[in-house]
Amino acid sequence: MYIPKFTITNKILKNIGIIEACREVIDKAPLLPYYEKQFRDDALIRTVHYGTHIEGNELNLSQAENVIMGKDVVARQRDIQEVINYRKVMRYIEDMEESERVKESKKIIDEGLIKHLHSLTVKKILSADAIGNYRKKQVVVKNSYTGKVSFKPPLSVAIPPQIKDLIAFINSTSEQDIHPVLKSGVVHYELVRIHPFLDGNGRVARALSTLILFLEGYDIRKFFSLEEYFDKEAVRYYDALQSVGKNDGDLTKWLEYFTQGLAIELSKIKDRVEKISIDANLREKLGGKPIMLTDRQLKIMEYIQKIGYLQNKAFGGLFPMVSEDTILNELKALMKAGIIRKQGKTKAAKYIMK
Repeated sequence: MYIPKFTITNKILKNIGIIEACREVIDKAPLLPYYEKQFRDDALIRTVHYGTHIEGNELNLSQAENVIMGKDVVARQRDIQEVINYRKVMRYIEDMEESERVKESKKIIDEGLIKHLHSLTVKKILSADAIGNYRKKQVVVKNSYTGKVSFKPPLSVAIPPQIKDLIAFINSTSEQDIHPVLKSGVVHYELVRIHPFLDGNGRVARALSTLILFLEGYDIRKFFSLEEYFDKEAVRYYDALQSVGKNDGDLTKWLEYFTQGLAIELSKIKDRVEKISIDANLREKLGGKPIMLTDRQLKIMEYIQKIGYLQNKAFGGLFPMVSEDTILNELKALMKAGIIRKQGKTKAAKYIMK
């Protein structure tokens, strides 16, 4: 069975800590169905667009969104097909996670699943004999941005046994002490390294990595997308993958990069969820009246909810380079709306929830 080699560094621990804290907030945030759908749709669009763009797809985000929505787009047919295919891949693993939750069994990842993910990924792109089948020849992997050879995958004869070892690792009960996020990162790297197919390996690896997070209880309401993080600085992504080979198979640097990506993504989502949750709670308190809060007012609300109150002496830290009069005007607007109230009359007075 495949046994990954890595060290739990302070960076990894810090990233995991952020991920767990964000997961707690996001999973428990009370959201209206409208916002729930909005977050999921946004994550799907970003996953499909950036997950194909990093492989050289030329569609922009708006075009990819239109393709996903079934609208006509004037572009290269291969690019359109890649987006259609990857959308189906993501829908497929979401459906699997939902059905698996009912079965309460996680041992569903096998060669058949990996090959099926590949078939969905490259439908109408590769020839029929290459779809869902391991490659029969030696290939080299090139960085799609620089054109340079990244690494040489194993010989084709080594693919079946190495895939079997990886599957044994995924399904092994003895590996359950590995944190799900680290497990996901390990599988992502290892499938890219084995490079079992002629094309589509990166997309299959990222999809399988995401599926593992889903099955291990880290679907986080399906609000997140790691693909944007990978694509925005693609050179870092490829460098992180290559760091394993340069460090004699040690995945530590890759896992630092991988966990950092999820920590950044979930932190952004947590901030958005908290703002929407505040707005929804306020609507309920005020009888459903529409509320238009400024960014500063939202920040004030977040601060009061976390600390319990706001005082004048905290203005500078909360809003650097903003005058006290401006902040006081924001507070007056919140008091007028009946959202907060002032306790005391001096500069030591506290602003609290009403």
